[in-house]
Amino acid sequence: MLPDRSKLPGDAFMSPQAAQICEEAARKGIYNLSPLESMWRDKQPHLRARGYSLRPRYAKGWQPSWTGTNIDPFYCEDSIISRTMHVIDARSSDGTLVAIKHVKSRGQEVEISQFVTSTKHPHNHCVPVKDLFPDPDDPEWSFMVIPYLRPFNDPEFELIGDVIEFISQVLEGLSFLHSNSIAHRDISSLNVMMDGRPLYPKGHHPMRIRASIDLLEAATPLRRIDHRIEYFYIDFGLSVRLPPGASPLVLGYIGRGSEVPEISGTVPWDAYKADVCALGNLLYEEFLEKYCDTDFIKPLVDCMRQRQPDLRPGAGELIRMFQQLCNIANPSKSRWSRLSPRNEAAPERILKDAIAAARHGYHDIRRIVG
Repeated sequence: MLPDRSKLPGDAFMSPQAAQICEEAARKGIYNLSPLESMWRDKQPHLRARGYSLRPRYAKGWQPSWTGTNIDPFYCEDSIISRTMHVIDARSSDGTLVAIKHVKSRGQEVEISQFVTSTKHPHNHCVPVKDLFPDPDDPEWSFMVIPYLRPFNDPEFELIGDVIEFISQVLEGLSFLHSNSIAHRDISSLNVMMDGRPLYPKGHHPMRIRASIDLLEAATPLRRIDHRIEYFYIDFGLSVRLPPGASPLVLGYIGRGSEVPEISGTVPWDAYKADVCALGNLLYEEFLEKYCDTDFIKPLVDCMRQRQPDLRPGAGELIRMFQQLCNIANPSKSRWSRLSPRNEAAPERILKDAIAAARHGYHDIRRIVG
């Protein structure tokens, strides 16, 4: 689908020579569908019958929309290649953006995903399943539809309050999983995501997530602090739900094994304690390493990353510990404090701190005035 020429910037139009080179590249198959994309193209009729539509690129008989024009393919939505394994974005019949995952029909992922979806609890921060239906071409596989989510750290965190809210939710989510005898076993920055819709009321492109839906401008986010952002654990493909009263000891090098010291293929390890360590690693890498103003969570993260698994607190204790640390840090004042990247130069820090203080004052006035 070609973009509106009148809205394109000048660099979107190629010279005759560049257009000829691009035309030749298309003829050679540079923009052809990958084998994974071809699978989704072939599934499109069944998905459409179920009420889901893929992007125009995956329509039967698709041809590059820019063929025969001088428009740079970069500005054409159907030039964007999907590179994610077994997952693709789609629109439901009401226009809602969703993600569709091709999953094994029988297995822990479907079972656990359905269980957490059916369990209502304020600490349940697991991605819900919106729809599940079989692949008509292979009954061993199914399509699982979940909300479209974006990386939890894009856009970047801005204020201490943003960090507090994130950590609160992921600790609650971990407690929910463990209290229901579920060990995630693959906690990482890739498997914690957020519903970014409150930050992008006009939406954004599902693949080029920092661009508008039509790719013609940057997608500018609103501030996290002003909106309720929901964070979710995703991908239960390596997870395990243990029988009631069963030992949490497991075997195997899976998930984030290289980052959790006790992971072994021969010596049993506690799956819950490994989850705690993996989440501690995530918090360390995303906050303590990046920002100067997050030292108040260091005691929490240090406990979670203890080399001796038995010394790591359980998820419920971590929630209580975090609440205490926030009280000591006086979050009523620090919530609006700006996060300062460790690599930020002093003059830049002074300027940005002053802007953040002015914003804080503005929001205080708005709250008082109503």
